Amino acid sequence: MTHDKSHGGAYDRGASDAYYWHARNPHKWSDRTGLTRVTDLTPDEVEAYHAGYDGCSDRKDWGHDD
Repeated sequence: MTHDKSHGGAYDRGASDAYYWHARNPHKWSDRTGLTRVTDLTPDEVEAYHAGYDGCSDRKDWGHDD
């Protein structure tokens, strides 16, 4: 399945959450700017969110020595 990877979409938000080490919380931005968070997603959007999260191969290095 091909997912819409545009900025603010569910796939993009999943990848961003994974990159910044945020917990999974499927959402997208309604206006693509981050001003209005939408959590009422279609099943395809939830799938896209998780695909973005799972597909993130690079994560933010916060400089902590854990």
